[in-house]
Amino acid sequence: MADAPYLIALALLEQHGERAMPLQGKSLREPLPADGDPGEVGHQQALALLMRVWQRSDAGALSRVAGEHSLLLVTVPIEALQEDLPAIKARWLNSGDQAALLTELKALASGVWSLTLQPRQPLAYTRLA
Repeated sequence: MADAPYLIALALLEQHGERAMPLQGKSLREPLPADGDPGEVGHQQALALLMRVWQRSDAGALSRVAGEHSLLLVTVPIEALQEDLPAIKARWLNSGDQAALLTELKALASGVWSLTLQPRQPLAYTRLA
C-alpha cells in the first residue's frame, strides 16, 4: 500500500429508479493508525459529499439503497483511483449488489467505515474492515 492513502467518502443512493454513487476524496499525508478512524478529515469529506447529494436532490427524490451502509468512508491506495475504484463502482451501478461492493472495498481498502448519526449524539464511525 502507498505511504499516503486516499480517503474516499461515497454515498449509495437511488434517484429516478437508477443507482448512483457520488464520491468525494482527499489525499492523506500519512496512513491512519491501524485502530483509528478518519476523524475530522472524514467528517469534512462526508460533509462535502452530502452537500453535493443535497444539491442533487433538486433533480428529484433520493433514497438510500444500503441502509446504514449508504454513507461510507474508505481509505485506498492512490494507485486504486485509476482502475480499481472505477471498476468497483461500475460493477455496483450495474448490479446493485451491496454485499459484493462491500467485499470488494474491504479487499482493496486499508479501512472501511460507515458514518452514522444517532439523535443528540455526535457523528460516529463504525469500522467495517
